[in-house]
Amino acid sequence: MKVKIKKLVSNAVVPKYAKEGDAALDLTAVSIEPSMEQIVYGTGLAVEIPKGHVGLLFPRSSVVKTELSLANSVGVIDSGYRGEIKFVFNLKRPHGTPVYSVGERIGQLIILPYPNIEFEEVKELSDTERGFGGFGSTGK
Repeated sequence: MKVKIKKLVSNAVVPKYAKEGDAALDLTAVSIEPSMEQIVYGTGLAVEIPKGHVGLLFPRSSVVKTELSLANSVGVIDSGYRGEIKFVFNLKRPHGTPVYSVGERIGQLIILPYPNIEFEEVKELSDTERGFGGFGSTGK
């Protein structure tokens, strides 16, 4: 699938797969905006997600070795959005320093199709083995 991408700054890096068979494309930081409790990394890129598809932003697995956590867990890029792709990380402790530097990979992008959902309101739902169990109900 071809997806249109626009560099908003000259040093932006077009995403690519790190290895053959990877599901996600790596995104690179071109700017850093630190604050007391968050760090915003800009990619300098905007994309044109095709209609019927969504772009999903995930942190890299190496984030577990840092003091960062992605603020919204998974970022969603709708097909109508044309602004810069940014990653907002919360600092696990205030006044932390940026972990990733400009030029480093900071996150991953996956573009997937999605169904167009139409809800049907009903009085009852079908029974299942699990039923109302949730929040660890199938574990120990």
